[in-house]
Amino acid sequence: MDESARSKLLALFEGKLTRAMEVYLETCSRCGLCTPACHAHASMPLPRYSPAHRAEVVRRIYRKYFKAQGRILPGWGQAKALDDTAIEELKEAAYTCTGCRRCMLYCPFGIDTQQIVSIAKLLLIGASAEPETLTMLADMSVAKGQNVDAFKPRFLDGIRRLEVKVLERWKSEAAHPIPTEVEGADMLYVALAGAHSIIPAAAVFNAARENWTLSFFEAVNFGAFVGDPNKTKLILERIVNEALRLKVREVVICECGTAYRVMKQLSGAQPFRVSSITEVHARYIREGRIKVRAKGITRPVMYHDPCQIARNGGVMDEPRFILRTLCADYREISPEPNYNWCCGGGGGLVALGEETFDFRMKSSRIKADQIAEFGKCAPGDGGILVTACENCHTQLGNINTHYKLGLDVQFLSSMVADALVE
Repeated sequence: MDESARSKLLALFEGKLTRAMEVYLETCSRCGLCTPACHAHASMPLPRYSPAHRAEVVRRIYRKYFKAQGRILPGWGQAKALDDTAIEELKEAAYTCTGCRRCMLYCPFGIDTQQIVSIAKLLLIGASAEPETLTMLADMSVAKGQNVDAFKPRFLDGIRRLEVKVLERWKSEAAHPIPTEVEGADMLYVALAGAHSIIPAAAVFNAARENWTLSFFEAVNFGAFVGDPNKTKLILERIVNEALRLKVREVVICECGTAYRVMKQLSGAQPFRVSSITEVHARYIREGRIKVRAKGITRPVMYHDPCQIARNGGVMDEPRFILRTLCADYREISPEPNYNWCCGGGGGLVALGEETFDFRMKSSRIKADQIAEFGKCAPGDGGILVTACENCHTQLGNINTHYKLGLDVQFLSSMVADALVE
């Protein structure tokens, strides 16, 4: 690595050094309390999978270039030069961490390892060493926001074809069971690119007689996955600007953990509220706006809390209220939802598909054990494993097959739609 490239990367590093970040980098005592909190280390007890080790990869570069001791006596402070070897270490640290923040709950200083890992991801972007797939997907999302009119006709054609499927779920007198471009709507629903994210949601909204409209943009923020703050902001602003243009009162994010957290926590003060679709469904049931078959599901049911929606977003009571309403045999798989094991697919790992499959399966053994132990669902029992996040659903499906759990993995929103009654 030449000096010009190194200087560019160090400028990126320095730009991340907020006061909070400096506290995270300075205060680790290497006590090791975070080590058993990481699902990867619990599944594969190797030092490089401990949260402290991942943070130390970044911290050693920090000591070398931003601390006097590291510049003068690099060996004493275990400082590390920012070179090609360091880039490889940063890549492993960044993409063996799902950003679940479970380790933060165990740290006596509250060190946010995910924030430290965000430095690693930014340095990888600066060195053009980040996963190309994630950058490509982020660039496509940005381009879509800049060329809305070019894709609208094809998008609307696809939506109109889906409306027949919505009517099969719930009869509606509306001109369009999937409304778009409704100015002054009470709710803007931001879905994923797929019928599974739109049809059940539309059926429930229509059953509740909601004044809603569908966003032209997909919810997922690939800028956040790859760790590019500029692209994260651009992708987020597409939805914010659409909500402002339509003058909606509420933006509802589909079952996508990162999309919900980014919109909820990074959109700033806005004239609309931000909710997850799970919160909205719970509200409908509580207020009597929809009727569902109470205790109609007799098979054993377990719920996996998505890290970004539950631990990092605070939505934990609502899914349990829904499932205890719908199910006769609901079983907790985590004694405390806030401490639930990560599924192992976050942080962009699921989006990388086969590239990360082997690591995802090996690092999720502890999750498979948790499901089997606490859910007490043996293969063949007809158990249902439910979640409210796209990444989690994909990862749990992979775990279910890989570890032969014999479960039926479902989306919570689909279960609500299937339980609707007149």
